Amino acid sequence: MRAGVILVVLAVAVSVTAQVKEDAAYWRDVARSELDAVLKKKPVEGVAKNVVLFVGDGMGPSTVTASRIYGGGETSFHSFETMPWTGILKTYAVNKKVPDSSCTATALFTGVKTNYEVAGLDANVKLADCTASLDPKNQLSSLLQWAQEAGKATGFVTTTRVTHATPSALYSRCPDRRWECEANMPKGSEDCKDIGRQLIEDAPGRNLNVIMGGGRQCLQTNITNSDADPIDTWSCRRKDNRDLIRVWLDDKKKRNLSHKLVENTGNLRATDTTDADYVLGIFANGHLKMEWNRDKSSVGMPSLLDMTTTAIEILKKNPNGFVLVVEGGMIDMAHHRGHARQALDETLAMDQAVSAVLNQTDERDTLVAVTADHDQGMAFSGYAPREADILGIAELSKIDKIPYTSLLYTTGDNSNYQFEKVGEKWQRKNPKDSDTTSFTYSQQTGVLTDEVHHSGSDVAIYARGPMAHLFAGVHEQNFVPFVIAYASKIGEYKSSSGSDSVTVKQNCLMSITAAIAVTVCGKLFK
Repeated sequence: MRAGVILVVLAVAVSVTAQVKEDAAYWRDVARSELDAVLKKKPVEGVAKNVVLFVGDGMGPSTVTASRIYGGGETSFHSFETMPWTGILKTYAVNKKVPDSSCTATALFTGVKTNYEVAGLDANVKLADCTASLDPKNQLSSLLQWAQEAGKATGFVTTTRVTHATPSALYSRCPDRRWECEANMPKGSEDCKDIGRQLIEDAPGRNLNVIMGGGRQCLQTNITNSDADPIDTWSCRRKDNRDLIRVWLDDKKKRNLSHKLVENTGNLRATDTTDADYVLGIFANGHLKMEWNRDKSSVGMPSLLDMTTTAIEILKKNPNGFVLVVEGGMIDMAHHRGHARQALDETLAMDQAVSAVLNQTDERDTLVAVTADHDQGMAFSGYAPREADILGIAELSKIDKIPYTSLLYTTGDNSNYQFEKVGEKWQRKNPKDSDTTSFTYSQQTGVLTDEVHHSGSDVAIYARGPMAHLFAGVHEQNFVPFVIAYASKIGEYKSSSGSDSVTVKQNCLMSITAAIAVTVCGKLFK
């Protein structure tokens, strides 16, 4: 009884303290501090020698907010949210209101929007149209190709298969994102190369300094299935007796390039980054394991943090700089399966990588941008009290009197569609009967589909470094690589000098001077 009284008193004390802390004076101080910070904010001019672009797959606004609360509470910030410049991107595809990852990646990496489920090709190419994809007029080049042409080091790291939808748009021109290996290609498409072959055999893929992720089953035939590294049944499995990893090794040896193949965390951490100029890291048959169930020993799969920091150490040796793309791809996978906690956890894992890069680079010469390819169908709803767990109960439904969680899905599969027959009627299952904070809990949905579907909402972009201020405002998603190209003087801006901004200012000054002169002369000779 005594302990219960003490707990009640403590709870009241904590509640009162919280109320006192967030009084009018507190909020005014918060606003003044934010205003001071904004007033001190100045654009970084000059050229971006280096670029790091993070893509949180499926990391839409609700995921950013919920993961922020999950990680540190409402008043906390992700490291990427502390960067000075923020913009909004519209993600729709040419032929769909709600996009997939391949068409959004094409917009992000090539500067051209395209059709749903098409990668590296413009909208003249319809889904699975091999013939149209072979027409050079329809093929697009990515920011990694632009960087290579400018003499920079290039690479990408991902927690998905290296042939998956998002990374594929960096190096391939494929009319169907499912063509990760030849086994998924239909008859009549023999003239087209699968995505895996394009990565290893063609430019810009074969010239990438860093390739890290999963997807062994799309690169090699006769791979081994195991509990620790299962075959991904959602993807294709190579059957043509090719070993594209061996092709990569032979190519680097033939070209006399220092290189290394790494296959687990121990290999990665043992890599001499001062010696290896080309590193291929294939750590899983399918996607990499998520943080919550990843084997963190030396024989396990590496974290996104480890892959990213190692990649930068390899790439930064190039005196001309580098361009690196980093994908936190399992955010999206967790959402598709309807597991909100896994998605929030993966978002925090990507933010750790962002934090490391911000500490590893200098904003005076390195542009760092963080965005999402698209939103996911997770809703953050209800009127839960501030102290409630983000993964917990929001409130009772006023209609069926059954509680619901703060996080829900707009669509979902059988694990999310939770209804049971009670007597003569069907009713929603009570989430209080489950551990809603579990990594494997499936948040509820009211619409039964094959999986959780994407959302068409806009996504944010956060940036720091040279020309990062250009991202401010509301833009089409394909605007992103144009800013990157302009900031780093690659692609169509390769020939422009770093004094463009000075020239613009001089032209403005000349125009103002001319206007003043006209006005003065007009008065003198009136």
